[in-house]
Amino acid sequence: MRVIVLGAGVIGTATAYWLVRDGHEVTVLDRQPGAGLETSFANGGQISASHAEPWANPATPAKVLRWLGRKDAPLLWRWRLDPALWAWGLRFLANCTPGRTRINTERTLRIALYSRTLLKALRAETGIEYDQRSEGILHLYRDGREFDLAVKAAAAMRAMGLERRVLDPAACVRLEPALAQAKLIGGIHSPEDESGDAHLFTQRLAVLAQERGATFRYATRIEAIETEAGRLCAIRTDQGRLACQTAVLALGSFSTGLAKSLGFTLPVVPAKGYSVTLPAGPGAPKMSLTDDELKMVYSRLGERLRIAGTAEFAGLDAAIDPLRARLLLDRALGLLPQAGDPAKAQYWAGLRPVTPDSVPILGPSPIAGLFLATGHGTLGWTMSVGTGRFMADLVGGKRPEIDPKGLGIDRFG
Repeated sequence: MRVIVLGAGVIGTATAYWLVRDGHEVTVLDRQPGAGLETSFANGGQISASHAEPWANPATPAKVLRWLGRKDAPLLWRWRLDPALWAWGLRFLANCTPGRTRINTERTLRIALYSRTLLKALRAETGIEYDQRSEGILHLYRDGREFDLAVKAAAAMRAMGLERRVLDPAACVRLEPALAQAKLIGGIHSPEDESGDAHLFTQRLAVLAQERGATFRYATRIEAIETEAGRLCAIRTDQGRLACQTAVLALGSFSTGLAKSLGFTLPVVPAKGYSVTLPAGPGAPKMSLTDDELKMVYSRLGERLRIAGTAEFAGLDAAIDPLRARLLLDRALGLLPQAGDPAKAQYWAGLRPVTPDSVPILGPSPIAGLFLATGHGTLGWTMSVGTGRFMADLVGGKRPEIDPKGLGIDRFG
């Protein structure tokens, strides 16, 4: 079968890899000059099933109200007249209940745990290297109430199959000596989680896909998806028209506009996130860390330290706000003063595609032959290998290895 994958980020590339392994003729289209150059380029670097708790949870509305009007807020909502964003916001609030949080956590973990297992197998089989580390992820807490809520969430995740260990401050420092001066009240360790450079992984996986026969057409802008009688018939680009009957839409935040042109709504909005990368200093952590209270993550990538976090709802604007970017670095150096040289910091911002329930949209679209793989939010790298395998099975008419219930666009009505 001939399949066109729209998007060469980590999701599209992983999908292409599994499709070509299954014997399909695969072409990948992307406007960038290479793979993994948008949201996958400089993200937080974590393979973090432990981040399965959705953004929409019972504690979030009160936090958002406290953060209103604050430029330094971990979650910044830039107010504007955008009916789609307001509709998304109402759906988000509807998911901020205990019952919906449990359902959405299970759905996210279902994909994340599957993907984490497949990534380990892929690494063992292919020898792919991407500055990976496998010591787990340590979540840090300074506030007693936040820690209590996190302990409860960790217990719920353990019941769903994710190992999480609650630690006192001394145990946190034993795991990561760089935290010796941090004023913590506790931590939660997810020993099976990992970290690594998503951009490097995406580029090297693209090479593995090409070696098996996949074609990557970079610097190619997708202009339209053409249909005939409700079925996909072609992809129109600035380099010409490609006839096809099967395609996977994996364009992250840019999937929404194409869906709208086809007459259906994808409840996915862009949430801008920032990262800072600097040469690792003598006080840089060796293991990956998450500061849940400030919504920040730290990942050691070889001799570099990646610091990432915050979310900003500002449409498709990926411009760097110097204040928010510098704030990320200042907060990191407040926790880890010897983490690295701030004069050598490199700043980046990217657009994460977020659904109202924090669960990606995977499966058929209302257009016959067009499949959807978007809406992964902050967990695209975490879910990428599993998403790719899941999509390849669906496209090829196979039964997926995990239950598809609740993962498709039909859950939004």
